[in-house]
Amino acid sequence: MDRDLSDEDRHQIFFPPLEAPGRPQDQRCWSWFLEHRVPVVTEEVAREALLSFVNSKCCYGSAAAGDLVIRELKQQALCRYRLETFSESRISEWTFQPFTNHSVDGPQRGTSPRLWDIKVQVPPMFQEDTRKFQVPHSSLVKECHKCHGRGRYKCSGCHGAGTVRCPSCSGAKRKAKPARRCQMCSGSGRRRCSTCSGRGNKTCATCKGEKKLLHFIQLVIAWKNNLFEFVSEHQLDCPGELLAKARGEILFKDENTMVYPIVDFPLRDISLASQRGIAEHSAALASRARVLQQRQTIELVPLTEVRYWYQGKTYVYYIYGTDHRVYVVDYPEKYCCGCTIL
Repeated sequence: MDRDLSDEDRHQIFFPPLEAPGRPQDQRCWSWFLEHRVPVVTEEVAREALLSFVNSKCCYGSAAAGDLVIRELKQQALCRYRLETFSESRISEWTFQPFTNHSVDGPQRGTSPRLWDIKVQVPPMFQEDTRKFQVPHSSLVKECHKCHGRGRYKCSGCHGAGTVRCPSCSGAKRKAKPARRCQMCSGSGRRRCSTCSGRGNKTCATCKGEKKLLHFIQLVIAWKNNLFEFVSEHQLDCPGELLAKARGEILFKDENTMVYPIVDFPLRDISLASQRGIAEHSAALASRARVLQQRQTIELVPLTEVRYWYQGKTYVYYIYGTDHRVYVVDYPEKYCCGCTIL
């Protein structure tokens, strides 16, 4: 069975069936959040965090970290909202492989199922993956378009001759200076073609010498973890990209096939971020993917600004996250440049 494949046939996107919306969850009580207290960073903890950071850098001296005088500790607790939407998308595309005379699962065996009706094993939730499957009853055999069914084609290096002009004497058979027979080609003026090893032709790379190709529709399934993050505002001068990756304490976690926006959270920006994130994911995925699972979390990320005095000058560094990571603005004992401060 032959069939001309248009661009539209070769690559098609199949929209997922619509899911019936569930019922929103009951409004939550956030009074416990107001009673939550972030562990206080003491001067001892602040100094130990800086010493640990300095010792991990090859060009930072530890004397300043040991002798500095801490003048002020300014602490603030941030909230980080994260929404993960684990989705599955399916596309179909025509592809081919060498035909090795095995049985052909073509239309004569039945009608191909719709792409969203094909059952596959879903990977663990929130773990991205891409897999390819052959759609049942979609196969057909055709002559290889590259070699026109011969299984081999003429070598482009020697044009089928098996030999090429000697690169040493340029085909003259002899060397001018000194006048003698070319040793590389033994005076023949020709060398064996290295492209085809002297055969004059090569095995077709498309059909691997099988002369025919098996064309079939391939289902490509992509599982993707779509991420939306938001960090609440703060007054300290610590880079937002560090706070987005900082380790925090989970205050709230909600996981379901579909989660609903958080409302009446004590920090209004977090409630608005939840509403915005869910709306963005819904709009982006509605027509091109099926949502398998959603997870939203609120984490408490501690942040401390440490101002200290050393040799007559005032410096500052930041301690962020529950694991006390350090960001240094301007360390007084830095001997070389080139280290990235993280």
